[in-house]
Formats: sequence, C-alpha cells, structure tokens
Amino acid sequence: MRYAFYLTPDEDHPLTIAAAKWLGSNPFTGEMTRLEAAGDFDAVELTTLTADPRRYGFHGTLKAPFPLAAAKTEGQLLAAFESVAEECAPFEIPEMVLGQLGPFFALVPATNCPELQALADETVRRFEPFRAPLSAEDLSRRKPGSLTDVHRSNLLSWGYPYVFESFQFHMTLTGPVPVERQVSMRALLEQTFARFTGKPLAVTSLALFTEHARGAPFTVHSLLPLGGTSQRKMA
Repeated sequence: MRYAFYLTPDEDHPLTIAAAKWLGSNPFTGEMTRLEAAGDFDAVELTTLTADPRRYGFHGTLKAPFPLAAAKTEGQLLAAFESVAEECAPFEIPEMVLGQLGPFFALVPATNCPELQALADETVRRFEPFRAPLSAEDLSRRKPGSLTDVHRSNLLSWGYPYVFESFQFHMTLTGPVPVERQVSMRALLEQTFARFTGKPLAVTSLALFTEHARGAPFTVHSLLPLGGTSQRKMA
C-alpha cells in the first residue's frame, strides 16, 4: 500500500469529468474506459501516450507516493490529514494553462501562486514522519546520478526530488510524447481543455490517494475540505 497527497477537483467538477474522459480513468470510482480516436491520434496511440497518468489518476502532486512508516498506522495518518486540511485555507490559482515539461503535457499555473507553494511545502513537511524510507529499488528508479545536487538532496531527505524551491505544480495529461507528435498533441489538448485554460482554478480540498499494490491504479481514499469549506467526500 502506498499513500499520496494530491490536489484534484471534486468528483463532479467539469475538469474532473473532462480529465477522466481524456485519460480513460476515474480515480474516484476506479472505473476504466476505452479511449477513442481523437485529432490525429488513433485509439491505440492515445492509450499508449496516456498510460502513466491513467494509472495515477488526474491530479497535481503535493506529497509523492510513499509506503507508511513501520511505527505509524493508517489511523494516525488520517488524523493528521484531517488536522492539516482544517488548518489550511482554500485559495484560487489565478490562471491555469497548458504547459509542457520536457516531453510531457500538463495543466500548470500561468504564474507563481504563493498559496499553492505554501500548501505544498506544508504538506511535504507535515506528512514526512509517516513516510517509510525509500527502498533501494525506489531510489534507483529515480536515477539519483542524473539529478542535480539539490534534487538528489531532496530525494534523500524527503523522498521526492521536486519539493520546496524545486516544486513545480502540474496536473499531468500525457506520458512522454515523441517530438514528431508534440505539435499534434498540443493542438488536441488545447481543444480538449479549452474550457479550463486561461481561467482560475479553485483549490478547496486536499485529496488522499492510495495504491493498493505496486503497479495498481491509484484511487481516491478521501477528499477533505480546506478550512471546512465543503462536505467531506469519501471514494
């Protein structure tokens, strides 16, 4: 079992529905659906290019997946989760845009959002005591030799390279897209997510996702309101 703290809109939010259709997976229900051809892509190619985000479910990472530390229980983790959610205030990301991180496409903030950075920092710190140390396999998977000194230090200290000053919030929409297909992919994504780009995104809740076995799809365990702004939701 691994746990992760993510940001995702509510289950009935139009962006959640659009992303579930795009990826062919709904982390709230665990439902998987077949993708259809779209733009210049047939169903097989789209399925291949979205395989990674399909398994993880639509989200933006705050605290990357981790197994529970031996001295901690899930009940303790859930109690801490409730405390953090109650203490953190909701906010709005002023504008989301379609971004590209190397060969990957994602929805990203158009500009720095201090409230988002603060929530990410707090989430990383508060749940660190619950994280089991990285296994040798997990450490190797991150290819520490290819990381910068800062990212390697983050990996060893916090279990993930891209935290604090290295944090870059993104809601992943594809796996790596070959260079020759990136123009077509950008055009398709711009069309598919036009309703959500150039607009703000309200952040009103914090989500706990779980992976019940390595390689299994991630699903929403629970979604808690920030500052008590909405009703608790359980998947």
